[in-house]
Amino acid sequence: SVIYGDHTAPTDLTKCGSIDLKKVPAFFILHHPRSSKKQKNELKLINESVLKDSQIIIQHWIRILNIKLGWIKDFDKLVVNYVSTVVTFEKFRSSSNLLNTFTGHTNWAWSIDYSIFDCSQLICSGSHDKTVRVWDVDNSKQIQSFNGHSSYVYSVKFSPYHYHNHRQNVTCSSSFDKTIRFWDFKHDRQLKIFNEHTWCVSGIEFSQFSGGRYLCSASWDRTIRLWDVETSKSLHVFNGHRDYVWCVDISPLQSNNKNNTCNSIGVIGGNGYTICSGSWDKTIRIWDIDTTKQFNVFKGHTSYVRGVKYGSNELVNTILSGSEDKSVRLWDIRSSKQIQVFNGHTNTVWSVEYPPFIIENNSSYSNVICSGSYDNTIRFWDIRSNKNELHVIKGDEKDDCGILCFKFIELKRKDNDTKNTKNGACDLNLCYGSVKGSIHIWG
Repeated sequence: SVIYGDHTAPTDLTKCGSIDLKKVPAFFILHHPRSSKKQKNELKLINESVLKDSQIIIQHWIRILNIKLGWIKDFDKLVVNYVSTVVTFEKFRSSSNLLNTFTGHTNWAWSIDYSIFDCSQLICSGSHDKTVRVWDVDNSKQIQSFNGHSSYVYSVKFSPYHYHNHRQNVTCSSSFDKTIRFWDFKHDRQLKIFNEHTWCVSGIEFSQFSGGRYLCSASWDRTIRLWDVETSKSLHVFNGHRDYVWCVDISPLQSNNKNNTCNSIGVIGGNGYTICSGSWDKTIRIWDIDTTKQFNVFKGHTSYVRGVKYGSNELVNTILSGSEDKSVRLWDIRSSKQIQVFNGHTNTVWSVEYPPFIIENNSSYSNVICSGSYDNTIRFWDIRSNKNELHVIKGDEKDDCGILCFKFIELKRKDNDTKNTKNGACDLNLCYGSVKGSIHIWG
């Protein structure tokens, strides 16, 4: 087993893909408990001469990502992905271009998500054309389409809980028809439906804790609901917004939460986690999952809030938001104050993200954030300054007419180097959905 601090990884990490852990610094490797007494007591400090990428990822584990090594599913895949996708903003800005386009939606592509199922790289999308579609990235084709919603589909997410616990390939969608539906896209069927909201469900997000067992939803009935995916029950309804709730997010995975008892709404491991929501009442609100109480309200936007996102790593105590007032804003959760406002978009900001770029020659994540807008651009900003954007990606004037959603994804590298392909080498790519319904991949 591998020991780091007080965490033990049950997996034999010396067999992790293309990574040679003999080149990883400060890893203490102990022999298996069934080994001889002499072997059990043997402690080896591995060579500190390392590959640059390996150095960066180990530092991410310890100082930034705070990953508990114990009992992480598919841990070796996670290691390979992180080592293979170390990308600086400068590299992305200088080398990225349009790689692929998926067409099929006949109206606004409101939402996209990405995941890997059974070694296949997949994208799902939800559209104003009332359909949920699943796309095979490797083969550049649509593999599934569901038309069970009776109105616009505003949000889609792949379900990690179904895959890791039931080996089912499932995507989840929410709609103006007031429902949340789960689709088994491998067997072409609807699995279940949540229908307790009384108006449009415009946003959904799975929890990072408990393996994605919990789902939160934002609705035009002015509420946020927390659901247990396993039991299909609504655990709690959060009230407080004074107008439609458009978007929602759940705080990122924590490693210092040792209280694993049930909280007041029965969520195992939910203690310390929060939900943030953005509304047409122009506010962003934070809700404590443990106490079910609202404990923070951010005011500053002058129009509807269209996107919210929790920060992670060094920016874990921040929230990013986009609005119909054309601005992007960064908020400090601890002080309840606005840190920065970014102006430059000329129309509604629909989506915001913290890109996973790193600083060159440093293990830290960069200070870059980005935003997608109806003005048909994705803009990159430095959080330390509210001056002009660092970089702009422009959508196609004919095929896009506006950016509604985007996501950074790690795609397997396609080149003539078969060794890289076999070892799971990846590139960081940007996928976005447009007003005209087309979905594009940049990288």
